[in-house]
Amino acid sequence: MNILHLSAVRNWGGGEKHIENLCLELAESNPEVNNFVLCKKGDLFEKSLQNNNLPYAAAPIITNFDFRYIIKLISLVKTKQINLIHIHDPTALAFAVFADKFTSLPPFIFSKKTSFPIRDRKRTLYKYNYPKIKKILCVSEKSKNIIGENINDSSKLVKIYHGFRLEREQFKSKREDLLAELNIPKEKTIIGNIANHIWPKDLETFLKVAHHLIYTENRTDLYFVQIGFYFRETPHLLKRLKELRLEDHVKCYGFKNNASRFFKIFDYFLLTSQVEGLPNVIYEAFYHKVPVIATNVGGIPEIVSHLENGFLADALDAEKLAEHILFLEKNRELIPRLTENAHRKLVENFTTKQMAKQTLQEYKNVLYGRS
Repeated sequence: MNILHLSAVRNWGGGEKHIENLCLELAESNPEVNNFVLCKKGDLFEKSLQNNNLPYAAAPIITNFDFRYIIKLISLVKTKQINLIHIHDPTALAFAVFADKFTSLPPFIFSKKTSFPIRDRKRTLYKYNYPKIKKILCVSEKSKNIIGENINDSSKLVKIYHGFRLEREQFKSKREDLLAELNIPKEKTIIGNIANHIWPKDLETFLKVAHHLIYTENRTDLYFVQIGFYFRETPHLLKRLKELRLEDHVKCYGFKNNASRFFKIFDYFLLTSQVEGLPNVIYEAFYHKVPVIATNVGGIPEIVSHLENGFLADALDAEKLAEHILFLEKNRELIPRLTENAHRKLVENFTTKQMAKQTLQEYKNVLYGRS
């Protein structure tokens, strides 16, 4: 079975980690499945594929219809004798649909990794309902319900949660070394966030939580760490950080390799997204037994149960998120039970082994005529 994975994103995120985890897991559990990745040339994803020794090719992407990517896609299908194309983002889907007009490509599987609605536009609806798409793998029940509103054949929709690969989290960094790397005083209680600077992550609410705790609750012992790609929202975010007088209490560090290693220094993990699919970073918090305080959006409430393995608040509600942190600060004896529940739920339900097994079954359903 020869699978070609298509990625056309221009930054690194959970979606790219999902591709790597899937390919790594299938290589171990089902070596008869040959996975090959086509990605954007010259970006971090290409470097990560190299570091993980995963077979790949790269093509330049300057525009949403860069013919060099399309030509490379057609060439790989022929030379690698591809049986099925697994598409991982909307831009890659557009490339695949376009390429199929020049030559008959193998069947498609598309992974829907966000909970954004499909735009009600003729070209967009055509792309997502393209006949070559035999299955749409949705990252959460919420994502499945939302995309289902604009998919003509709902039988194509399958929910498969992304998985956590334990082998990727065996970091040897010591807490004191990580604190020194980020230049954080040892006596601080650290509230961490790992997210790229894009609007769905709503990092302004992260700043508002910090402002409320520091200036309203007078908790100057707290220190807020934000790690993630600088992107379109960065100028506004850094401006708001200064306006809220948070320079001494909040630090944005930009992209960091193996960012999940910093969970060793986080006392709490705060996720303030206003739109989500199902963020892998919550799995990482569960694994490292860091309490999760998150917004009740997308697929998050499907894995975070309020008061059982984390805390939830409505999107944009900075005061409620801050209240949850204060509650845990005053009731620290509850944290071991909370984090143990989270860790157990992760290893029992959300591993890459389970994800790969379910995904492989969908590959077989398509290739053996059961789609």
